[in-house]
Amino acid sequence: MVSYSLSSAYASFGATPLSKLRALSAMAADGSMVMSCAPPYFVRSAPGVLRYEDKLTRTPDDVRGRKLLGEHLTLARDGALPVRMVVVSPPPRGRTSRSVHVRADLIGTVTQFDGDHFIVDFVRPEEPEETKPKRKRQRD
Repeated sequence: MVSYSLSSAYASFGATPLSKLRALSAMAADGSMVMSCAPPYFVRSAPGVLRYEDKLTRTPDDVRGRKLLGEHLTLARDGALPVRMVVVSPPPRGRTSRSVHVRADLIGTVTQFDGDHFIVDFVRPEEPEETKPKRKRQRD
């Protein structure tokens, strides 16, 4: 697993975060939302679904980041925009730097947002079935 800086993780999805160190979300050039996620808030809600459930009020000290995350969640919910995941893990014991990685293989959908509590369900996009050319049947 490749570890990124927070700004380069966002850039991998085509987004520029407001804060290079503490970004909670940003909008990408392709219209998708990019969101920072913390591992303790993930649950497996159904087969093939990785659910992220959190509250804006969990980070009371980052008023500007919370406000922007709320705006981005509203845009993603109302516009049915895809959500991309940046996972930010706290530093392991004895280390000072946190771990930041991306999950480019998952795409999320805001399934609930009430102004504070939000749920984003991430799934792997369905791959189109390859169409193989049919072989002609030979007659005997």
